[in-house]
Amino acid sequence: MMERTRVRLLWRGYEMFAMVLGLGMLALGCLLLLPLFLLLLGLPSHLQRRAARGIVRAGFGLYLRWLQLVCQVRIDLHELEALRHLRQPLIVVANHPSLLDAVLLLSVLPHASCVLKAGLLHNPLFGIGARMAGYVSNEDPRQMILDSTRSLQEGAQFILFPEGTRTTDFPLNPLSSACILLSKQSRVPLQVVILEFSTPYLGKDWGLLRPPELPLTIRARLGRRFEPPEYTGTALAELEAYFRQELQGGVSGRG
Repeated sequence: MMERTRVRLLWRGYEMFAMVLGLGMLALGCLLLLPLFLLLLGLPSHLQRRAARGIVRAGFGLYLRWLQLVCQVRIDLHELEALRHLRQPLIVVANHPSLLDAVLLLSVLPHASCVLKAGLLHNPLFGIGARMAGYVSNEDPRQMILDSTRSLQEGAQFILFPEGTRTTDFPLNPLSSACILLSKQSRVPLQVVILEFSTPYLGKDWGLLRPPELPLTIRARLGRRFEPPEYTGTALAELEAYFRQELQGGVSGRG
């Protein structure tokens, strides 16, 4: 009994160590990428966006490999490879159980854009690269749709989390109509991605300094592709019903 208790305590200590390593490496990685972004100053805007998105993808990809090698995180993103070589704009919509969700998607999609909180776009650590990559602010909903549409017209794959915030009412919060409006206005399909976590690490109710329960397993699945809708309300109800069906028994909401 004492031996089992000692093992549990040691493992819990390792989980805390892995948390510090993981979060620390993310902050350090963003800091180390700043000189690369500064080298892009003066480039034409379209080249700047493409290069900045490539830097983000490579940086997040290295970060996820670090988590797998050092922090007992098991990540399966192989189904997303089908989107990597697509030469058409697409609105990628995913559920939002964790702060890691955007990192997962941006690490795979080479020319992706996304919506960010206005505060992050002005953050000295994250903001320079995000602005260069052409990420869209959520500050003004109408302007957000206009900027997102422009990004799609330029050929981007645009990432949206239609819950609007990280999931609190598992398996899914009620969805916002923004993704449906964007699809209708831009005439670009919606591609569903289902994100599954063994525990909702870095979810809305998981404190930043609360260590993970390792090993942490993360999987991304490709779901259905929805064509641009004619009727907003009907399309939103159909999309939400589809997400709920796919997420039954998937992401854990227990903290």
